[in-house]
Amino acid sequence: MTLGIRQIDCARDDAERAIAALRAELSPKGNVVSPEGRARTIAAFGEPLEPRQVVERICEDVSARGLAAVLDYTRRLDGVTLEANQVRVSDDELRAAHRQADPGYLETLARIRDNILAYQKGILPSGVRIEPGPGVELGLLYRPIRRVGVCIPGGAAAYPSTLLMTVVPAQAAGVGQIAVVVPPTPFGGFNADLLAACAAMGLSEVYRVGGAQGIAALAYGIDAIGLEPVDKIVGPGNLFVALAKRHVYGTVDIDGIAGPSEVVVIADATAEPEFLAADLISQAEHSPGASILLTWEPALIDRVLSALEDQLGRLSRGSLARDSLERFGALIRVRNRDEAVRLSNQIAPEHLHVSTADPRGLLPELTNAGAIFLGHFTPVAAGDYAAGPSHVLPTGGTARFSSGLSAIDFLKRSSLIALSRDGLAALAPDIRLLADKEGLTAHRLSVDLRLDDTSGAP
Repeated sequence: MTLGIRQIDCARDDAERAIAALRAELSPKGNVVSPEGRARTIAAFGEPLEPRQVVERICEDVSARGLAAVLDYTRRLDGVTLEANQVRVSDDELRAAHRQADPGYLETLARIRDNILAYQKGILPSGVRIEPGPGVELGLLYRPIRRVGVCIPGGAAAYPSTLLMTVVPAQAAGVGQIAVVVPPTPFGGFNADLLAACAAMGLSEVYRVGGAQGIAALAYGIDAIGLEPVDKIVGPGNLFVALAKRHVYGTVDIDGIAGPSEVVVIADATAEPEFLAADLISQAEHSPGASILLTWEPALIDRVLSALEDQLGRLSRGSLARDSLERFGALIRVRNRDEAVRLSNQIAPEHLHVSTADPRGLLPELTNAGAIFLGHFTPVAAGDYAAGPSHVLPTGGTARFSSGLSAIDFLKRSSLIALSRDGLAALAPDIRLLADKEGLTAHRLSVDLRLDDTSGAP
């Protein structure tokens, strides 16, 4: 079977238009839902609601009915009937999973956790204190968010890596309370490896709740099972999870609106076609996932296409990846490296892999990417699993203005101002003038009273 992936030649085709159309289709507004997902929606609600409508109904219902709504949607959407005492994973279950886990697996988790902690603690900012003038002290204080909710996928595969990449940065920042929601599936809340990972990271709040109802449970809390509302929700998920996070934003903070996984690979003649094909497939196998090659070497495109055909036939998720590559992938011939950089910045990908002879030479010009992987021996999988930076990254072009999840995202900033009487006196003329301009007389009075020698204030 010949792979029907898009092939675009920038010398002849309108690459920018094709990329824009692809980006729109994969955004949360694109409503990319599997046929199974649409059928499940009709079965659950009796009508073909759009994803946004589904999410609104679920969130409002969970807010109003709490545990009853969570159990109802778990049955209707996940096909799982849970008793109330099964929703929260018990301490005994967590301990048993950890005790029965393969020692080698636990050792791997510990090593990766150490890698993540080292990186995340290394990038934490320290407080700032300056004295711009006599009697004026200004500062910036950082404090961890009190309570965080983490959403872990678990529909098609188990993701202990996502647990590591979300929980450990929060722990590095000093977050004291972390609640995890995961679907009630064999890959999620009933997966022994995932529960063992939770125990290994010292987590005690793990709930078998997936999808939009899991996001709503974190945002609004479920008194019946002791789930207190969180202050921030992080973690990836499908379209319904992304839209639910958007719906509850404002009640809580969120890390972002994640869409399907994506990678852009910039390559020259020194790149190995087999390496490039593997990188493209590794994101496509998330299905959906966008995989785009940018190269100014026409012969490389043919060699990558051949390598893709070969590898797809040998991989367990090859058929899923093939479908994703044909729907959302592209092999793009650019005229030169400058055009590759311009298109990459336009796409603003989640993952950007620079597989060229001098990848650092392009780095100053590559301004929009969630994570950048430099060199032939830096596959995206290294960042997905073990290197240290979180693999929770901006998608859908949002790397133009947002960043990947890190320990910094679990800190709040408070500005600090401390003035002596002389310090206030130095600022008073400017405060008075602006207060008069704005007609806010109480603002001026609060300064005048403090500087009035007859007021008796020290």
